[in-house]
Amino acid sequence: MKATAGTIDLGEFEFENGESIPSLEVAYETYGEFEGDNAVLVCHALTGSAHVANRRLTDGESPVTGGQARAWWDDIVGPGKAVDTKEYYVVCTNVPGSCYGTTGPSSENPETGEPYGTDFPPVTVTDWTRAQREVLNELGVGRLHAVVGGSVGGMNVLEWGKLYPDDVRRLVPVATAARLDPQCLAIDAIARRSIMTDPNWNGGDYYGVSAEGGGSSDDSDGGEHPDHGLALARQLGHVMYLSKASMEQKFGRRAAGRDAAQDVFPSDPAAGFFPYRDVESYLDYQADKFVDRFDANSYLYLTRAMDNYDLAGGYDSDAAALAAFEGEALVISFTGDWHFTSEQSESLADAFREASVPVAHHVIDSDHGHDAFLVEPENVGPPVADFLSDGVEGRAVTDTAEDEDEGSDFAPVHTSLFS
Repeated sequence: MKATAGTIDLGEFEFENGESIPSLEVAYETYGEFEGDNAVLVCHALTGSAHVANRRLTDGESPVTGGQARAWWDDIVGPGKAVDTKEYYVVCTNVPGSCYGTTGPSSENPETGEPYGTDFPPVTVTDWTRAQREVLNELGVGRLHAVVGGSVGGMNVLEWGKLYPDDVRRLVPVATAARLDPQCLAIDAIARRSIMTDPNWNGGDYYGVSAEGGGSSDDSDGGEHPDHGLALARQLGHVMYLSKASMEQKFGRRAAGRDAAQDVFPSDPAAGFFPYRDVESYLDYQADKFVDRFDANSYLYLTRAMDNYDLAGGYDSDAAALAAFEGEALVISFTGDWHFTSEQSESLADAFREASVPVAHHVIDSDHGHDAFLVEPENVGPPVADFLSDGVEGRAVTDTAEDEDEGSDFAPVHTSLFS
């Protein structure tokens, strides 16, 4: 599999709010050979990177993992997999505002020589989409065969159908919705407050300044980073990503033992009497890993972008926003996902139907919760592969709405991994 990785400098970039930065560098990876009409753009989720699939490095090339231990969708993207890199030219870019190679709050502002911090302009899903369009232009890619993505990456997919309806044939929004519901908005707000109330956040200016006046993210040059606040934010996120059933299956009420404790948070005075549970150990472990690889300001910016997204923004309805799109769509949801529910996905499918877009809503019966789109390749892969090949007529693509006129009754088409 031919693969490339790098950054593209888009030059001055104006964000949706009207502010500009002098240079926007976007990290990207490509896989496979471009043949003019076989390009597939994959959109990553909230804290993902351009490193969507494992790739063979050329001689002398340093490994590029986007700060992650492994490629985040390697079970779906690659030779012979659902998004087959022997057939498709796959592109994945890291979104503006992130900290995995694309310009964001932790990047150096060329006008000051210091990190942007909270002087970085607010970013939106529309900004992500426009930046992706410009990167594809630089790569010589015009019309896309498909855009695929999960979670907020699925919102990114929807924005392609809204913003560039003539530039893509097929849309695959997975485990997503046209907008976030109030419960998830509330949890995200608490997560951001956990960061901003950490004394080390310091108004977003925690990167430190060297004696020479240059910006640095090294703690030795300045104060501590807001690791406790970011850890709490990540723990809230993980609770959203799991379902009740999956948490019962993974952890129950089992005690983990004191040896399992992570040095993330101080213990409360009564901790020595009560058990330290498996679920606490899991959350502490995930938080500990996350603060080593992600930037707190980026987390603030990216969650704001997700929370603010509204497919109908600027239009009378979701259907009106999709009216100019003349391709096909496959919506995939999971029964155990309460972050983005199957009911929300069915509403999205209804919007495609109202816009006269051929669509299938494929509901997967899963206890894994929101994480299912990452951890169930055996259930996600077949409908994606068949839709990319044959559209809504693909043999594994099933519209599980029993009554398209009502658009509300639907049934899962796969059994649970835990059944």
